[in-house]
Amino acid sequence: MALIDLDALRATPLQTNPYDYLVVPNFVTDEALDQVIRDYPNVTTPGSVPPSELDIHGQFDALMKELNGPAFEAVIEEKFDLDLSGRPTMFTVRGHCRETDGKIHPDSETKIITVLLYLNKAEEWDHQGGKLRILRSPTDLEDFVDEVPPYGGTLLIFRRADHSWHGHEPFKGPRRAVQMNWVTDQRVVLSEQRRHRFSSTMKRLNPFSTT
Repeated sequence: MALIDLDALRATPLQTNPYDYLVVPNFVTDEALDQVIRDYPNVTTPGSVPPSELDIHGQFDALMKELNGPAFEAVIEEKFDLDLSGRPTMFTVRGHCRETDGKIHPDSETKIITVLLYLNKAEEWDHQGGKLRILRSPTDLEDFVDEVPPYGGTLLIFRRADHSWHGHEPFKGPRRAVQMNWVTDQRVVLSEQRRHRFSSTMKRLNPFSTT
């Protein structure tokens, strides 16, 4: 049984204002969502953690494999009119949000496509903060065209650009999210994973670190 709804992704129109993006609610099927959340790795630190530092198993492992599979890549290529052959993928996993997270940024130039998949339970999310905003401005969090609910298996995909500004209002607490990127080359994967491993280790040693 597929865990992700590729037909819903295919049917979702690409938005081009202020940059190329799309949002797919319930991208993780209703039947699978509870199982994926059940098997979500125990992320004990804030920030992004490489999968190599976590216990990846069960339906969460199956979800990661579907995201990293050829069928998902083919739909991304079609939606964004891209050739991703030869472009490596990179994953990070988040479990906790700090009040300092969510500052406006466009993502680094080494990223081609950013995929964010939110795996919080809708009935447990009653916060205004932590909802990612698609922004027109690098300075104004209120100048947004869309706000993405960080729960219920919602999928956000955008093409990285110099103006692909995004951010969210402050939130502190559990916030489960998987980030996947197609990047320019394998050196980026090695460098970024090394950086995230170091940061994750420092946060385990010092939970109050802002590294």
